[in-house]
Amino acid sequence: MLAAFTFNTAENLPIGLLEPVSEDLGVSLSAVGLLVTGYGATVAVSSLPLTHAVRAVPRRHVLTGLLAALVVSSLVAALATSYGLLLAARLLTALAQALFWAVMGPVAVGLFPPAVRGRVVGALSVAGSLALVLGVPAGNWLGGRSGWQLPVALPAALGLVSLVTIALALPTTPPERGNAGRGTRPDARRFGIVLAAGTLSATGAFTGYTYVVELLGDVSGFSSGSVSALFVGFGGACLVGVTVTGALLDRFPQATLTVAVATQAVGMLGLCAAGGDRVAAVVFLALLGGALGPVFMTTQNAMLHCAPGRTDIALAANSGLYNAGIAAGAALGGLVLPLTGVAGTFLVGGLLTVGACAVLLGGRLSLRAPKSGV
Repeated sequence: MLAAFTFNTAENLPIGLLEPVSEDLGVSLSAVGLLVTGYGATVAVSSLPLTHAVRAVPRRHVLTGLLAALVVSSLVAALATSYGLLLAARLLTALAQALFWAVMGPVAVGLFPPAVRGRVVGALSVAGSLALVLGVPAGNWLGGRSGWQLPVALPAALGLVSLVTIALALPTTPPERGNAGRGTRPDARRFGIVLAAGTLSATGAFTGYTYVVELLGDVSGFSSGSVSALFVGFGGACLVGVTVTGALLDRFPQATLTVAVATQAVGMLGLCAAGGDRVAAVVFLALLGGALGPVFMTTQNAMLHCAPGRTDIALAANSGLYNAGIAAGAALGGLVLPLTGVAGTFLVGGLLTVGACAVLLGGRLSLRAPKSGV
């Protein structure tokens, strides 16, 4: 959980530090923005091949190596005096995170009975969501008072604690011998349905969410200070969403995914239709926040059940495609924005999310349909 919190904090810290980094290193804001977009693209591209490459390595060794990479890359980033070195350090962190999310799930749930896998996945997701509620705001606050280098270095300390704990306490066993190495109910069709719905949902979410600041400011009329407060509330809604969903995952693994995607669709379309009303905007923003975390969490949980082969490969495929959906959504929103305005990005994103719901519901009907001749 600490490692999940640390990786998510390291990933999102630059979002609030773009201006000080830009001023200190003498590069444009768009160039510094590549620290975020390049990170996501690296995770999307490298998750599956990296997981395949280490498929036979004991997970204790893999996780300690990944945390060592996080420690080193965080220190290098904090000490960087050039943009190129900072970017290289960020890409090293992204490579470590790409593999971390693939192997962390099976390792964690493998320590517990299969009946409580959903609760374990929920606990890990709560830790990751806390990065948005606590880690990133704390880093931004510290960066405003001490410079961007100190908050960028802090993940090194947290990563070192995680590294030592895992190195000392986690059993050294081959990946295939863990009780979470294979899906509990392998189903190639269900696997494909969840992958498609998750990717479509991520694309829809980030088609609009990438430009939520513009919506809240230009359409809803909130001040910049109010928007910052709303982002804290958004993170809080995400935390509540994953907490509630995690408690229900073991009992309703399929329904929780469908409900999360449907809630995201309502939030997106509501912001498009009623974003001009401040009260309605806050309500629909909370619904969107309460759904974003659970959507990814429930797809990851589904991979542990329906993976047709190894769960780490399935999780890597899901993480990679989800990050690809994020990148595609941001790009699509950029194309839609000048044509329809910011509200239009939420309309398009909401319709894509409705499409994800249709994939899930259609998939459930097809999976339940009787076979010919029966």
